[in-house]
Order: sequence, then C-alpha cells, then structure tokens
Amino acid sequence: MKLVLDASLTLSWFFADEATEATENLQDQMAEGAYAFCPAHWPVEIANALVFSERRKNIPVGKSAHFLGMLNHFLITVEPSHQSNIANWLPLAREHELTAYDAAYLELAMRSGLALGSLDMALRRAATRVGVELLPVEKL
Repeated sequence: MKLVLDASLTLSWFFADEATEATENLQDQMAEGAYAFCPAHWPVEIANALVFSERRKNIPVGKSAHFLGMLNHFLITVEPSHQSNIANWLPLAREHELTAYDAAYLELAMRSGLALGSLDMALRRAATRVGVELLPVEKL
C-alpha cells in the first residue's frame, strides 16, 4: 500500500489519546512495509509537536527519541519542496479554508493519486470535495 501521510495521523501513533483502531492498523501496515509520501514540512510538524510536549513536561525526551527511531524504520519519502509548489498550495488553501501546510498534503495526494491519511477534519472535508480517497481513521 502507498499513501500520503500527514502529521496528525503520524502523531496518533505517539499520543495514545488520539489513536484509534484504524490508526493503529495503519501503523502496523507501515511496520510491515507500506509506503508513505509526505511533503517537505512533515518532519518539522512532527518535531514541533514533540518538542512542545516535552516543554510542557507531558513526555520525557527519551520517548520522543524512541518514536523517531520507529519512524526511521518506516518507508516514508519526504518529498522535496519547490518554490513552484506555492502556486498550487495557495488556491487549495483559499478555496478549502486550509492552512498552507494542509494544502500541501492535499496537493500531494491529488498529484500522486494516492489516498490521504489524516485526522484533520478540515483537510478530510477538502479531500472529499476534490475526490481524494481517504484512509479510514474513525473508531471501529
């Protein structure tokens, strides 16, 4: 399986209160060789969520390191960003009232023809409107 993976779904593998049976199943599929594509800002989103959790003393530093080690074993390609992509993200962000970050995930899914894995409801609604397949994430 190949998919576009966003930070919200990725972080559900780290923060237990955000996990569902469906997101845990996807984590298992990633461990078994599923292949994910992410836009260039994905690692920064992941790092930002982890560092803020550490600063709030919600998690110890060692837990972040363990999580990053797990992600390093998954087949995840972080797509390089090009200045020309901005011209694609802005119209999507405007039309669907998304952040530019989320528009980048949507554009990558549209361009690649791959399903999108996200817990973000605004992004999921936009994906549905443009015909992008969504991975199930709801509680089963």
